[in-house]
Amino acid sequence: MTPDDVLGVLDLLRRAGLDVWIGGGWGVDALLGEQTREHRDLDLMHRRDQEGALLACLGAAGYAETVDWRPVRFVLARADGRELDLHPLVFAADGSALQSSLEPEHPFAYAPSSFVSGTVGGRPVPCLSAEQQVYFHQGYEPSERDLHDMARLRSAFGIATHF
Repeated sequence: MTPDDVLGVLDLLRRAGLDVWIGGGWGVDALLGEQTREHRDLDLMHRRDQEGALLACLGAAGYAETVDWRPVRFVLARADGRELDLHPLVFAADGSALQSSLEPEHPFAYAPSSFVSGTVGGRPVPCLSAEQQVYFHQGYEPSERDLHDMARLRSAFGIATHF
């Protein structure tokens, strides 16, 4: 995924009136305001109540479902190799949100402050906060990409990470 790919997906979804926030590696890079490594996919958090419209919009753009781990996440891909890792969120009136997890009694929590702005390709984009990014990088053996991303967040934001 290139910065132009990311912006193209965001523009497509914005024109359709859909709300998404970038997470994962591109989310870290959006917070940093620069691409710091290669990215194989784009992680997007979206409103679960907009999922039908999101699927229709992305389907019309050539994306097809390749992985279904609902309600936790699902993956859409195009024939050209572009891949979207989608995470459904259920929002509360106060702006907080929950995402299902593989342990239904322990959903992922998003405080209202989790939804911030970053920059991709010099343009402002909606993304997850540094604190939320760290929250998701817990409880598993980190990959080299994870180690890189957390080191960048520590350096840029002085935020504590567990690896």
